[in-house]
Amino acid sequence: MRPGRPDTRHFSRNRLWCETVIAPRQNTDSTANPLYGAALRGAATWVFDLDNTLYPASCNLFAQVSQRMGEFIARTFAVDLDEARRRQKGFFQTHGTTLRGLMVEHGIEPTEFLNFVHDIDLGVVAAMPELDAALQRLPGRKLIYTNGTVAHADRILRKLGIHKHFEATFDIVASDYLPKPEIAPYRVMLQRHGVDPARAVMVEDMARNLVPAAALGMTTVWVPTTETWSQPEADGQAHIHHTAPDLTAFLAALPD
Repeated sequence: MRPGRPDTRHFSRNRLWCETVIAPRQNTDSTANPLYGAALRGAATWVFDLDNTLYPASCNLFAQVSQRMGEFIARTFAVDLDEARRRQKGFFQTHGTTLRGLMVEHGIEPTEFLNFVHDIDLGVVAAMPELDAALQRLPGRKLIYTNGTVAHADRILRKLGIHKHFEATFDIVASDYLPKPEIAPYRVMLQRHGVDPARAVMVEDMARNLVPAAALGMTTVWVPTTETWSQPEADGQAHIHHTAPDLTAFLAALPD
């Protein structure tokens, strides 16, 4: 990604992919569906995921986090990195996050793990003034809901230059370490922050994390990436109300 501007080539690739693969099955125009279009315009609260949603997936921060996870596992269990990566993949597939697997199967205390894996280089993340302007124009409260930590979210939001727009961050600690898409922490988030789901929008890069949001009555926006974990399950996309290959453009295009 070039310093000071989004990687528009990444957005273009995602846009082409979305038009050719998703468009025949899924509404990508916020005004095309009168019901959901009205929900966007009347939203009182916007709940944004953080990683690969508010910044382009091309920043590939997860590669750094994943590497740190492997190093933590290797150090903790005195195994080599290949074995650590095998265990890491197993934790993720079985429990939804590596941390949850470590806690459930090995009683790992989460704070040290979270601090270690989020100690990454954010030099690849540049300010996004166009997103800043779109968020400034967007009415309603704005929250972050992340499987990361408050500290991790704050570092990234400040790098992007958009931290001033967000009222609060609901993180993995507030979730009692239950990761998305477990529905229980969604309910806690809504209650704790006084969010009416009928007047709320959730924005996410992982389609499966929108299933509980839709079930609770929220309007959903999927920010697709080319990663396998971003894609919807094979059983349908009814929980995806809008698709935003370029989140900045999507928000900027919303009518007043």
